Amino acid sequence: MVVEEDYHFIFLIMKPFAVKFYKSQRWQDCRFAYFKYQNGICERCGQAGKIVHHKVHLNARNIHDPRITLGFDNLELLCQDCHNKEHAGDMQLGKDKKKKPKRNPRYSIDEEGNILPPVKN
Repeated sequence: MVVEEDYHFIFLIMKPFAVKFYKSQRWQDCRFAYFKYQNGICERCGQAGKIVHHKVHLNARNIHDPRITLGFDNLELLCQDCHNKEHAGDMQLGKDKKKKPKRNPRYSIDEEGNILPPVKN
């Protein structure tokens, strides 16, 4: 389970629209109930669960929809490793705002900053 010290860090990196929700008693009660429902076990690897994850990620449009925010069918108990892998996948799929910009595949740059011609296939 996430301990008190973890919440201080979590709230520092959380999206502003979600802070009030995650601090709410409704979420805390739902999170606790879901954790017990899953017997504290990560649903992906079987290790000790830590984070109740939203399958459909919360955003400014759905944060007030209880089917998304509190519905057990949208929740998944994950260990820290599985949760990290989940969000690393988001980065690779370009779902995160901090995704890398698309690069022009026709050009590349060497170590000295010189533009190199396209590579012929």
